[in-house]
Amino acid sequence: MTDLRIALFSGNYNYTRDGANQALNRLAGFLLRQGAALRVYAPVVAEPDFPATGDLVDIPNVRMPVKGRGEYRLPLRIDDRVRADLAEFAPNMVHLSSPDPAAHGALKWARAKDIPVLASVHTRFETYPRYYGLGFLEPLVEGMLRRFYQRCDALVAPSQSQIAELTAQAMHDDISIWSRGVDRTVFDPSKRDHAWRRAHGLADDDVAIVFLGRLVMEKGLDVFAETIVQLRKRQVPHKVLVIGDGPAREWFEKALPGGIFAGFQTGRDLGKALASGDIFFNPSITETFGNVTLEAMACGLPVVAAGATGAASLVDDGRTGRLVAPGKPDVFAPACAEALAPYCTDDDLRLLHGANGEQVARAYTWDAINQAVVDTYLRLIETRAAAR
Repeated sequence: MTDLRIALFSGNYNYTRDGANQALNRLAGFLLRQGAALRVYAPVVAEPDFPATGDLVDIPNVRMPVKGRGEYRLPLRIDDRVRADLAEFAPNMVHLSSPDPAAHGALKWARAKDIPVLASVHTRFETYPRYYGLGFLEPLVEGMLRRFYQRCDALVAPSQSQIAELTAQAMHDDISIWSRGVDRTVFDPSKRDHAWRRAHGLADDDVAIVFLGRLVMEKGLDVFAETIVQLRKRQVPHKVLVIGDGPAREWFEKALPGGIFAGFQTGRDLGKALASGDIFFNPSITETFGNVTLEAMACGLPVVAAGATGAASLVDDGRTGRLVAPGKPDVFAPACAEALAPYCTDDDLRLLHGANGEQVARAYTWDAINQAVVDTYLRLIETRAAAR
């Protein structure tokens, strides 16, 4: 691996913590430990959420021009300074992790230099417009993504269900799995803390339905809130525990009166908070894998999730949780409530499905998962060398 020189482009490498950049930083750490050379090109801010793994080079960027997403930066281009840095670094592999303008520039640069390009797919960008009243743009966004991805040499995606979706959309014909791992020193049933629960208003016999993630509308906050309304109408006993923060927090708090908002958590505090819940509910359809779903399973929580890309490859319906066919909120939310209700009232079922999920999570180790990306790098480099 010492011959690998990877230029990694990211729209958000470390300034705002999310599942995608956690995976990228873990990959970076694995590459560096194996002796590869790595240079990361991404927006740099004064106070990032966490330190970057590897050498980080700033690229021109502006605040994301979308209401409610001002904490994100839009990479604009690769300028002369970045081009000079690329030339000095002399990568033999370019890895693009988001289809932003700078990534388009990097793709053009790599093709001109005859350097292979791998793109990793981290979210379903084509679904985002529907959460901002712009659903009519979805086919246009899908077409733009198709043009971008088809110009790359190969793609990696985190789940088989996402690969099936990308194949159906004709995004590429060379797509392999780069799954996700889970840190079992952080996420484990043993991290459950009754004192933490009591301090947050949860009695020992309360059943807490957990939301975990950034509080942005595309995470399915509207469906989550309407599902809780449905459960309350049916007088199903439960509490709501929200772990996370974001621009839609005020909206979510108003939509969930009586909900317990634990705020942003990380590291061992996050593991404790998650394991202290009882049921994990993930209504998002934008996930390509769902790191939070795997983390909840590792903590021994049964999962109720949208039967969409990501969760569909993790949750064994009827064994580790329930998958609910997504649709309009007035249909989707009642169906989610129907799936959640038995876990709220049947302790044995909840514990059994949670334990089954914890067993499944044991198979997801980070080093084996990241080696799959390295294998793809090496294959693309070999193929390009043979073509020359």
